[in-house]
Amino acid sequence: MAISLTLNGEARVIDADPQTPLLWILRDTLGLTGTKFGCGVAQCGACTIHLDGTPVRSCQTFLGDAEGANITTIEGVESPAATAIRAAWTELDVPQCGYCQSGQIMAATALLTETPKPTDDDIDAAMDGNVCRCATYARIRSAIHLAAEKLEG
Repeated sequence: MAISLTLNGEARVIDADPQTPLLWILRDTLGLTGTKFGCGVAQCGACTIHLDGTPVRSCQTFLGDAEGANITTIEGVESPAATAIRAAWTELDVPQCGYCQSGQIMAATALLTETPKPTDDDIDAAMDGNVCRCATYARIRSAIHLAAEKLEG
């Protein structure tokens, strides 16, 4: 079945089973491997993408649910918040192994887009469920605060 959507700013028609998780469409069909497979049950956040600006787990969001939607992946996220997040991530050496980082960045970007000056509680709530096996949570929180400061200018 043909599903129409916008992916990273480009209109696309995907001909696949509407019950296919977006994660597999992104990675296997379209070759966008920045979105990672972690747990497959929406508990780790490695597969986080933006669906109409909202962070969602692509492993449990189906192609059919994305009909007419605007999807942004780590490869296509472009905004002042995304730029500030990436700069802060680099400046504070946030990643250790790096596997979870695309999901972390997508969640953090959505947070700063909605809440430009987040508190620790805001950060904890927004990042809840984004698991980092290397436990870089303190650096992630610091980087989000730094990115918020960079956005203030």
